[in-house]
Amino acid sequence: MSSTILVTGATGNVGRHVTSQLAEAGLEVRALVRDPERARLPERVEVVRGDLTAPETLEPALKDVESVFLLWPAFTADGAAEVVAAVARHARRVVYLSANVADEPEMHYHEVERLIRNSGLGWTFLRPGGFAANTLMWAGQIRDGVVRWPYGRAARSLIHEKDIAAVAVHVLTSAGHKGATYVLSGPELLTQEEQVRVIGEAVGREVRWEELPVEVAREELLAAWGDAAFVDSALSGWARFVTAPEEVTGTVERLLGRPALTLGQWARDHASDFG
Repeated sequence: MSSTILVTGATGNVGRHVTSQLAEAGLEVRALVRDPERARLPERVEVVRGDLTAPETLEPALKDVESVFLLWPAFTADGAAEVVAAVARHARRVVYLSANVADEPEMHYHEVERLIRNSGLGWTFLRPGGFAANTLMWAGQIRDGVVRWPYGRAARSLIHEKDIAAVAVHVLTSAGHKGATYVLSGPELLTQEEQVRVIGEAVGREVRWEELPVEVAREELLAAWGDAAFVDSALSGWARFVTAPEEVTGTVERLLGRPALTLGQWARDHASDFG
């Protein structure tokens, strides 16, 4: 039986690390990408053209695959049923990168999880909270020395994308994870104002926080993102984390046998992104 692992989203923040870590471990890894010529993945990785939003393109990528790392690329579950069905025709198990949004039942992650549960596949769900990489939205302001943003007291336990990938690789390559749901977080709870300070210290810049009125932030985010529902969801999420901080879990350490990486480590790894 084939032991090939298919990685979707293989050029993204998490998928790129999943792909490279599997390859470094000497495993048979196939990467699903839209443009193989621009993928820039390790040489021993088999790169296959395909698009999750076009399920008919997936058959060549799924041939002789045992396991799939699935990252659904859209903000709705439209088309997910066809993709899950295609995976179930070929693979034995799927590791799905979901999200820790249990209190947001309208989010598409729940529907994709439901489809996978009903597919007959062996499955594991990874539910990370806030990504440390989301702080890159402040990169320009951090370079200027002042971050103007709302909800400075919103507290989150941001996780390094390398840790999400390492957990995914562990689950894909070891037994005992069938039917498991893992809530993942970083090792520390930091307010947004503290996050800015930590990043500034890590990249050698003095950065201060300036609280931005919510109505001003909404107008700026509408201009940048264009989707009013998405903007309002983001703002309500930050507001919620002021009074109900994101949880810190020990899942990364329990599964990997080492502490989760800190935001400071993440910032040092991404220092070039902050100029």
